[in-house]
Amino acid sequence: MEQRERSPTVSAAPAPQPVATSDKIRIAIADDHTIFRDGLRRLLSLENDLEIVAEARDGAEVPDILKDQEPDILLLDLKMPGLDGLSLLQRLQNQKQKTRVIVLTASDDENEYVQAMKYGTCGIVLKQTATDLLIKSIRKVHGGEIWLDAKTTAAVMRQFASPHDAGPRERDKPRLSNRELEIVALVAQGFKNKEIAERMFISEQTVKNHLHNVFDKLGVSDRLELALYAIHRNIRPV
Repeated sequence: MEQRERSPTVSAAPAPQPVATSDKIRIAIADDHTIFRDGLRRLLSLENDLEIVAEARDGAEVPDILKDQEPDILLLDLKMPGLDGLSLLQRLQNQKQKTRVIVLTASDDENEYVQAMKYGTCGIVLKQTATDLLIKSIRKVHGGEIWLDAKTTAAVMRQFASPHDAGPRERDKPRLSNRELEIVALVAQGFKNKEIAERMFISEQTVKNHLHNVFDKLGVSDRLELALYAIHRNIRPV
């Protein structure tokens, strides 16, 4: 009886190991308290989509970090030696960078919140905030939104409240077009003019023209006031 040749055994290929992807949100921390930085690094490192790429003890160290590492998010303390957080934000205001800033502070000074927003901060988180909310704020800001909790929203709203909010002049203001509403809603989420233009398939100059008209119609003077106006009145595109 002819003996059949046995086929060689084929062993299953080992399961591929997870490969590090570039999808992680890259974070830099600027805070002069070493224990706080260490604790924050450990907490955020537990999240699969977050990665700490740099740390700074002084605001003066931050510009080099932003240039060399280009993090997606900068968690910035306002009270630091050398160059404080507000001074750093002011310095960075006119520089083109992709990094979005979240102020992480223990300060209860409402004026600092407002000033930080005017200097381009995308979010304000108090240090006593629960960790899960801080993580949520990072993801939201990275996605292009503005993050303010109830306390900081109320503080900023008080600073920008209009004396005519509910009066007859408010009712007399011209209505915004659907396109203007869409642009206002995107501004309130923190999108820049170029990003708005790309999302709406229009030119950046057209976005600027629409915003100029919106500012005139609503009587606001800058993007922060417009964003707060939109948030306060729940303006959404139709």
